[in-house]
Amino acid sequence: MSDTSIFLGQSGKREELLLALANRHGLVTGATGTGKTVTLQIMAEGFCNAGVPVFAADVKGDLSGISQVGEPKDFLLERAKKIGYDDYGFEAIPTIFWDLFGEQGHPIRTTVTELGPLMLSRLMGLTDAQEGAINIAFKIADEEGLALLDLKDLRALLKDLADRGKEITTEYGNINDATIGAIQRRLVVIEEQGGNNFLGEPALDIKDLMRTTRDGKGYMNVLAADRLVNSPQLYATFLLWLLSEMFETFQEVGDAEKPKLVFFFDEAHLLFADAPPGLLQKIEQTVKLIRSKGVGIYFVTQNPLDIPESVLAQMGNRVQHALRAYTPREQKAVQVAASTFRPNPKFSTEEVITQLGKGEALVSVLDAKGVPTMVERTLIRPPSSRLGPITPDERQKSIKNSPVYGQYEQAEDRESAYEKLSKKAAARTVATEQAAEEKAQARAERAAPRERESATDRFIKNAASSVGRQLGSTVARSIGNAIIRGILGGLTRK
Repeated sequence: MSDTSIFLGQSGKREELLLALANRHGLVTGATGTGKTVTLQIMAEGFCNAGVPVFAADVKGDLSGISQVGEPKDFLLERAKKIGYDDYGFEAIPTIFWDLFGEQGHPIRTTVTELGPLMLSRLMGLTDAQEGAINIAFKIADEEGLALLDLKDLRALLKDLADRGKEITTEYGNINDATIGAIQRRLVVIEEQGGNNFLGEPALDIKDLMRTTRDGKGYMNVLAADRLVNSPQLYATFLLWLLSEMFETFQEVGDAEKPKLVFFFDEAHLLFADAPPGLLQKIEQTVKLIRSKGVGIYFVTQNPLDIPESVLAQMGNRVQHALRAYTPREQKAVQVAASTFRPNPKFSTEEVITQLGKGEALVSVLDAKGVPTMVERTLIRPPSSRLGPITPDERQKSIKNSPVYGQYEQAEDRESAYEKLSKKAAARTVATEQAAEEKAQARAERAAPRERESATDRFIKNAASSVGRQLGSTVARSIGNAIIRGILGGLTRK
């Protein structure tokens, strides 16, 4: 194994990827079943043996075999002999398994704040108006010291904004209930897809992807993505976030002997599918500038048309497996793929792409001067680690022997926006109830004098009525007596 290059295979000569130029990015393309995963595996082996950590998503589960010693199968030994790979042997690559769902590897998380409003909006597939509301939410959270760690924090903040509608509208612009409701519904969808596992703490420390062994080999970081890829937006957003974190975290390195880390992005078309202009611009910028941080990005996809031309132009190292050309679109893909290679006068690149056998590929890499070599029809070398997936028991054993075991397994839930806003809402409820009680008491106090006055009036009226009756009776008796006395007096006088 060379200290300056990675042996890829044999054409008429040894095809080698120079480590010093490996951060100029690369592209591995080809139809299903043509050998892309094996090419990814042998490249990863080469980087790790050279002391370069690697991160790759394992979409089909086949890449997990890199963690185990390969088996001397006849077709592998025959391939090695055919290409003159005399020092071919078998070994395992030190591997750390990761999984957003925490089932087939160490949980891998980030916080809502670290993900940011742009990628969060992409993750949820929001409209421009909804994205604007998310931007306002992040701004308010920052100004009011509200940590956004997980989905319940964001949900609580959105509810708080809806409750403060007029106040928010006056200062930041209109946020109506319909917009908030639509975002809340999208949060439910993301939670069902597994976003609740991805967003939270403890957040991933990027340095844990940069580990090397005591003997100087780089660790192979394998992300279990067979389930994750069924949620394309979550898959693409996660990997883009990871690239952005690397870009923000790593220091400039200039021209180095080898990369700090190599990142393989399998099913790369998911990153660019339906990406809005703002996000696409961010991807292009990240790919362009991250190589100065010592990171090499290798996109793996079926069709070169999956990659925007502005990004495709930055892929200096290329491995093209067979493509089919039955439909007009497939024929166009073959033409595009052929046009991206430096021509070889010995053959027609466009014709050979459709003729390649399994394990064969067209290879063009950067030479010592940074110039792409002429494309060569190459027989890719066999891997030294195991081909195919590992067993569940082997995976669990590897996880428990990992240098990060126990660091991310237990989720944390410290005080954040949810707790603070819950206390605020509870205090607001108490204040509202107290105000209502005080208001009711005030009404009661205002009503009390009238009630007392009414009672007095009734007492006086009753008393007056009684006196009147008594007085009337007395007067009547007096008048009656006087009349009787008068009549009797008159009779007596006569």
